[in-house]
Amino acid sequence: MWATASFAHITLQDPAAAAGANYRAVLRVGHGCAGSATTGITVTIPAGFNGAQPLVKPGWTVSTVVGPLAEPYESHGTRYTEGVLEIRWTAKGAENALPDAFYDEFVLRGTTPKKPGPLWFKVVQTCEKGSTAWVEVPAQGSNAHDLKSPAALLEVLDVQASGHQH
Repeated sequence: MWATASFAHITLQDPAAAAGANYRAVLRVGHGCAGSATTGITVTIPAGFNGAQPLVKPGWTVSTVVGPLAEPYESHGTRYTEGVLEIRWTAKGAENALPDAFYDEFVLRGTTPKKPGPLWFKVVQTCEKGSTAWVEVPAQGSNAHDLKSPAALLEVLDVQASGHQH
């Protein structure tokens, strides 16, 4: 039963990361929308997750939305006030869509905030018929397991990354 439950929504392969560290976010998609194939994945980058870059996926186009950051940051002596706010993967035709009964992963990378705490990756899954907005965030003191369509949670831990990272 646990394996089924873990793919009941979109999740992160690695649900925790050190504060201020490079992080490879692997979003796991375990089903379509009510039996319909997945044709698009749109991820809203949480505030504080900096330098987001998508991984190119064969058979899919990838695009980003860049805009003003809620929390500007500095890296290697440069101050960044704009950055990637959203990443979109779109299937290049029905033959590249992710069938409902299949599993796949969508990958991006970036740097976690220096301050520990939860980061919620809100994901909209578009399908041949309909869509599902995995965007719910629990109220403080509540549990994400009680939500119908929870966002993907990354716990940023109070462990500082060691060494110089790129």
